[in-house]
Amino acid sequence: MKKIFLVLFTLLFTAGLVSCGQRENIDVIPCTDIMFEYFDTVTEITAYGANQEEFDTHCGRIEEILAEYHRLFDIYHSYTGINNLHTVNAKAGKEPVEVDTKLIDFLLFAKEMYTLTKGQVNIAFGAVTSLWHAAREKGETLPEKDALLSAAEHCNIDDVIIDTEKSTVFLRDEKMSIDAGALGKGYACEMAARYLEANNQTGYALNLGGNIRVTGKKTDTDYWSAGIQNPDLTSSLAYIETVLLKENALVTSGSYMRYYTVDGVDYHHIIDPDTLYPQNEFASVSVLCGDSALGDALSTALFNMSVEDGKSLVNSIENAHAMWVDKDGKVYYSDNFKSYIVNS
Repeated sequence: MKKIFLVLFTLLFTAGLVSCGQRENIDVIPCTDIMFEYFDTVTEITAYGANQEEFDTHCGRIEEILAEYHRLFDIYHSYTGINNLHTVNAKAGKEPVEVDTKLIDFLLFAKEMYTLTKGQVNIAFGAVTSLWHAAREKGETLPEKDALLSAAEHCNIDDVIIDTEKSTVFLRDEKMSIDAGALGKGYACEMAARYLEANNQTGYALNLGGNIRVTGKKTDTDYWSAGIQNPDLTSSLAYIETVLLKENALVTSGSYMRYYTVDGVDYHHIIDPDTLYPQNEFASVSVLCGDSALGDALSTALFNMSVEDGKSLVNSIENAHAMWVDKDGKVYYSDNFKSYIVNS
C-alpha cells in the first residue's frame, strides 16, 4: 500500500521548474526538477551549490534509478527483459524466479524490517492488501471478513524463499503474493540518495511523494527544514511542526487523505496485520532517521502500534525519532524528537 504526499518542503527561495538560479552566489540559489512518472507520485529534486549541467546529469541518473525500482517493485505489470514482483507472484507455488540482485537486496531488507517491527511490516501480506485494494477501487463495500481471514493464512514471510547464490525468489505458497507498497517508495528514495552520496553530492534534497531524504546540509551553514502537514485539513494551521533535517530523512504516514467511506465510516489504506482492518487511533505518524527506507518501515509499523510500544521500538534504534498525531489532534513525541523542531 502506498503512502501519500503528507510532507512538504519549507524552502527559503523559489526556484523555477528544471532550472537553476542565475546569480553569482550559486551556493544559495536552488536548482529544482520535478518528475511525475514513478511510484504514482510526484518526485521533487532540489539542490544547492550545483551548476545546471552537473544538476541535470545527476537528475538524469536519479530518474534512471527510480524508473528501475518502479519496474522491479511493480505487482500489476510485467516488463520486457526483467523479472519483477509481478513475475514472482505469478510463479507462486510453481517455481523459483531468477531476478536482479537489486530485488534480492530489497527482499532481504524487507525481511529484516519484518523482524525489527515484529511483523507489523510484512511484504508477504499481498493476499490481504489485494482484497482491500479491490474493495477500495469499487468504493462501496468492505472486503468479506471470511475472505480476509482466509487470505491471512497465506502471508507467512518464511514462505518467501531467497537464494542469494542463484539470485532467485520462490513463493512456497501458491496463494501468497508480495506487496512492496509499504517499503518500495522509501527504499527507492534511499537508493537514489546513496547514489548522490557515493558521488560526493551534498546539498541535495529528494522528496518522493512525502519521503524526504537529504544529502548533507542545504548550504555550508544551513540545514534543510520541512513542514509536517496538519492532518486536520479544516485548520488554519497548515503544519503541526517544522523540523530540521539533521538525520537525513523524514517520512510520514497518514490516514486523512487516502481513504474511502462505507456506511459513514472512513477506511484508510494502512492495514493492521493483526486485525486485518485499518486502525483508527492515529491521523499521522512521522519518523526522522538516517535512512528513508527504514523511515518508511517505521512510519507504517508505528501506525499500527500503541504510542508506548512505538516509543519503545523507536528509542531502541540509534538516531530514530517519531511524532504521533492521534485522531483527536493530540501530539506525542519520542525521546529527543523535539530537539529537531524549529524554534522549539
